[in-house]
Amino acid sequence: MSFEILVKRISPTIKRIAHKLNGHYTFFNDEDLYQEALIHLWIDFRGGILGDKTDSYILQGCYYHLKNYIRKTQDNAVLVSLNNPIGEDGTVMEEILPADGINQLEYLESKMEIETAAKKYLTQREKEVLCCFLEGMSMREIGRKIGVSHVMVLKIRNKIKDKYGRFNRETAAMSN
Repeated sequence: MSFEILVKRISPTIKRIAHKLNGHYTFFNDEDLYQEALIHLWIDFRGGILGDKTDSYILQGCYYHLKNYIRKTQDNAVLVSLNNPIGEDGTVMEEILPADGINQLEYLESKMEIETAAKKYLTQREKEVLCCFLEGMSMREIGRKIGVSHVMVLKIRNKIKDKYGRFNRETAAMSN
């Protein structure tokens, strides 16, 4: 039996299993769980484990694999909603967002730009401070965490802003 025939035969049931499990765990969509089940099946198929197994046995294995996958991943999942964003620690993201009227989507896009610039330009210390800022920590909290004064954190933040400005100018120059 080929893998394609097996998948074609049991795919509808795997999709129902994924949908059923997704009803309890909203941080996945049905397609994510379905793809995870297919990966699990492919690994077992290549290992020769599925050769003499019934469809019922295979589907039960997929179900338990997905339950275990969800259990392991749930602890690491970060829920972000643009309608009602809440941070990992339960802090409402609006408290963290700048008060100058920027919306959440623009904030998240700028956060991704900053992370891209960080990989290219920032020192390890600057990356550490930036990560703390992105987590919503205050300057004093960051200073305590990395063992420097809040004034030094302010200086590092200003260096980050300067480098980010250079990154934006270079990006704009490349796009022209």
